[in-house]
Amino acid sequence: MDHPIPFSTALRERSSTSHASSEHAGFMSDLMRGEGTREDYVALVAQHWFIYEALERTAGQMRSDPVASVFISDKLTRLPALEADLEFLIGPGWRDEIVPLPTTRRYVDRINEVGATWAGGFVAHHYTRYLGDLSGGQFIGRLMSRRFGFDTNGIGFYLFDDIADPKAFKDVYREQLDAAPWDAAEQERVIDEVLLAYRFNTELFDDLAHAKAAQVA
Repeated sequence: MDHPIPFSTALRERSSTSHASSEHAGFMSDLMRGEGTREDYVALVAQHWFIYEALERTAGQMRSDPVASVFISDKLTRLPALEADLEFLIGPGWRDEIVPLPTTRRYVDRINEVGATWAGGFVAHHYTRYLGDLSGGQFIGRLMSRRFGFDTNGIGFYLFDDIADPKAFKDVYREQLDAAPWDAAEQERVIDEVLLAYRFNTELFDDLAHAKAAQVA
């Protein structure tokens, strides 16, 4: 007798190609290979601030939702760390120095939309960002630390001091995905939203590459 694939497994398998495409986008690939500059890294951190400001603000709205609230944990909060990183990387006037790129604006608009209206959509973006941060993000943080000589200042975004065992945390998160009260149609909608989130990430890397090229030209 065939057993149905757990939703978290189906989600991971269905999004693996999009995940890989995002990771290997030119801008991010250059940064990971050591061909990117400190300024490239700062530009990425700045765009992250807009994304996580939207995600964590809408998380506040979703705390009363019976489905979405299960996934929301203060241990995941990234905004204070991002703000400390930006102050270190840019200076105390960092807020006046950063501007969202076109894809970031669309990304934020989408997070705001689903964060106000659709628990499954919110969880899709929450999953894409935070489980990524607890997975490949840990490698990125260590790489940026070595590449640019950061200790903790500058890479605080990647340091989850309140999560002693990221793997165990992710395992529980996936169990919560499997337990979510979504029928097959809703699960498909959530998977589609995760694919959209990955597309935003890939297009953001394209935007960052174009912005860099425009500065050089």
